Amino acid sequence: MCGITGILSFTEIGARYLSKLEAANNKMLKRGPDGGTFSIHGPVGLGHRRLSIIDTSDNASQPMSDPSGRYTITFNGEIFNYQELREKYFPDKGDWHSHSDTEVLLHLYIKLKENCLPLLSGFFAFAIYDNEQQELFLARDRFGKKPINYIKNENYFVFASELKALMAYDIPKKLNYTSLVQYLQLNYIPQPFSILGDVRKLESGHYLSISKNHFATKRYYELKWTHTDRSISYDQACSKLEILMDESVRKRLISDVPLGAFLSGGIDSSVVVALASQHSKHLNTFSIGYADNPFFDETYYANLVAKRYQTNHTVFSLSNHHFLEHIDNILSYIDEPFADSSAIPEYILSFHTRKHATVALSGDGGDEVFAGYNKHAAEMRIREKGFLNGLVKAGLPLGRSSRNQEIKRALIFSGNSAVLRKVHNWT
Repeated sequence: MCGITGILSFTEIGARYLSKLEAANNKMLKRGPDGGTFSIHGPVGLGHRRLSIIDTSDNASQPMSDPSGRYTITFNGEIFNYQELREKYFPDKGDWHSHSDTEVLLHLYIKLKENCLPLLSGFFAFAIYDNEQQELFLARDRFGKKPINYIKNENYFVFASELKALMAYDIPKKLNYTSLVQYLQLNYIPQPFSILGDVRKLESGHYLSISKNHFATKRYYELKWTHTDRSISYDQACSKLEILMDESVRKRLISDVPLGAFLSGGIDSSVVVALASQHSKHLNTFSIGYADNPFFDETYYANLVAKRYQTNHTVFSLSNHHFLEHIDNILSYIDEPFADSSAIPEYILSFHTRKHATVALSGDGGDEVFAGYNKHAAEMRIREKGFLNGLVKAGLPLGRSSRNQEIKRALIFSGNSAVLRKVHNWT
């Protein structure tokens, strides 16, 4: 990962906060240990912490400007199809300054503006400043893999990958009690809210444009809800899925630095390793075991997968004291309340893996995509119109009763907007 931050000042008071840019950038050292630079162009300052993956030379350093100096970008992420985009949209351009995806993204934005976003395959959070129009443009990938936090007032607009970087600008530290309630219900704080009252998260699949007299956000991507495609057979669907997954894994193996894969022994990571091994000889894989908790130790299954696909497999065996050793670092690094206990072993796995590889694939997201838990199947059913209306109708008399608040909470947890509207009407 990398880290980005920046500030656009609107007044003389706001301009004073440009001096905080370097400190904010340095707060994200762990995101970008390979370098950290910043630049100031009049009312705007942009910072970048770099983790070098594609084109590790200084030519790919950021913030990066186009030859005219009009546009400057700070970018966190990776564009997997940048080579195809370069060939398609700039076939005659020969004066590339680097071999990076950052430079391609910058020129693609200059050419197409926000229309470039649907063309990008990858995960990203980036900001581009137009020095001529004095306008700042920010965008976040389709599913929000890369974060952007921001705060806006009458003096400035400030953004960063992490809250700790925003705090370096001395922003107001006011607790958002609504977010606190959401956290206690959901175990996380959903976008666009944050634990701080004045801070917002740019939502996934959205972009934002801002100048002194203009501010607007817009959605550019939304996952369409469709029923199962009945035009193809089950076997054809399986073949299509395998092709799509193989292509997805192959694109993520593009790197100029050592890479590997997390291997838990579960279905998700095992499938990723199986596909990656077809494109990378002697793939490096990494697992963690629980020496003091053998019931939760799945390294046996991970070893079977590693042996089957002949990977260079490394197991980190953890005892309880390892968790205690890292807990303070984990808690200090998490910017806002987050109740997923898997963050602890994942942090330790990443900590040890970094000694062997810079990039690691994982199976995260597999449960959400393939309905790995009953709650995902339940959420799918509740989207069905007939089931939804029946559920709300059946619960309506109960919802009017103050003695049945649990029913309302259960419906609210579904996250369905139609349900939320009807629940709201009960009160």
